Amino acid sequence: MAVLRNSDIKKMSSQEKETKLRELKLELIKGSVQANKTNSKSKEIKRAVSRLLTSIKLNSLKKELKKTK
Repeated sequence: MAVLRNSDIKKMSSQEKETKLRELKLELIKGSVQANKTNSKSKEIKRAVSRLLTSIKLNSLKKELKKTK
């Protein structure tokens, strides 16, 4: 799996972000079942998940601000 960068996340639509988030969470679960300890791949997946969640949260906050103006 390649590193998921912020520039790649910005190009994604909200639907793509949601599906990618589900895929990464599933991959993280599969990896934790196979290996009993954390490795570099699981750390990379956790970082990608946090980037996606942050991006989703920021987009929702921006939409809320636009509605209030």
